[in-house]
Amino acid sequence: MRHFSQLDGETRRRLFLREPASFDRNSEAAVLSTALGATLYSPATRPRLVEDIRKQAANGVVSMVLCLEDAIDDAEVADAEANLVRQLPLLAAEQAAAGAQIPLLFVRVRNPEQITDLAARLGPALSVLSGFVMPKFTEETGQPFLEALEQVRGSTGLRLFGMPVLESPELAHLETRQDTLAGISRVLEKHREAILAVRLGVTDLCSAYGLRRPPDLSAYDVQLVASVIGDVVNVLGRANGTGYTITGPVWEYFPVQERKFKPQLRSSPFAGTEPPTESVRRKLIAHDLDGLIREIELDRANGLLGKTCIHPTHVPAVHALSVATHEEWSDAADILHQDRAGGGVLRSAYTNKMNEVKPHRAWAQRVMLRASVFGVSREGVTFAELLAACLCP
Repeated sequence: MRHFSQLDGETRRRLFLREPASFDRNSEAAVLSTALGATLYSPATRPRLVEDIRKQAANGVVSMVLCLEDAIDDAEVADAEANLVRQLPLLAAEQAAAGAQIPLLFVRVRNPEQITDLAARLGPALSVLSGFVMPKFTEETGQPFLEALEQVRGSTGLRLFGMPVLESPELAHLETRQDTLAGISRVLEKHREAILAVRLGVTDLCSAYGLRRPPDLSAYDVQLVASVIGDVVNVLGRANGTGYTITGPVWEYFPVQERKFKPQLRSSPFAGTEPPTESVRRKLIAHDLDGLIREIELDRANGLLGKTCIHPTHVPAVHALSVATHEEWSDAADILHQDRAGGGVLRSAYTNKMNEVKPHRAWAQRVMLRASVFGVSREGVTFAELLAACLCP
């Protein structure tokens, strides 16, 4: 699979200096964790699940979570499990017959027993999954999840990953946070090869204090949440080889007039069927997405990559902002080139900043990995153009 594969070749050539590279579920873990991008959650109860997965893949989604936990009612769990057991074999058969590319699929379970039980019930169809999402993860609760995952990995030979969700009250509360994070770090290290990424459950963290951020504020404006994010990155996101990819929190809001959104982008209301001007396009794109866009930028600045998404309209914004800009790529390339030559300090090719080779090396390496997966935009190509292309392919 490949990011932005939903765009035609001419559009990709116009937008990208270097197009995104292809990858699959057997790619290196570092590539896959970067490639997750906008991970779209879907209730496992959906009656047309296979059709939904196929549709989202065609629209550019490369990772999905089929949820058996908070997305469904407690009384629906058995039916949701049965739905997965019924539909995933259909997806497996379709993939085997047609070689169809499907997103990286994960199941969000409620308890460790569901991992082994679903693996047994799915049989060969388990191969369509890339792993499991583990909620309310702490050292005490997480160990059984990871043991169940290791058991399934061993018995099936499948390369399945775990994605723990950090969202427990022990993490939110100041007096228990340090010990909780230390315990999480210990248990993750024991199972490092099975961990693809660590996810942040900000909605649950807010619930510990009865909070909910409004659409004009980001998670970073809620100081209690921002402090948790900072501490999680401090312990689990280090660039010294001990860290993990940490994904951005869910954005709870989505456009109410989604059906009117795409036609607005396709043509300016002042110019008939003519393409919108850049200024008009920027305004239309920002409509209902400005809060999400701001939070994605803050995610990146705070060491997070990718994002949990609960609505398909969020996916293009996450992916468009994941593309390495020409300026980022140029700086990263210069830093890594100079690093091989012995280090030092050099002026950016854009003549607007200092690139200090050794302190910026880890940043440059991350940019290059992201550039490989999401591509490098051409000089002068803006986020607005990338987003408009995704919304109106």
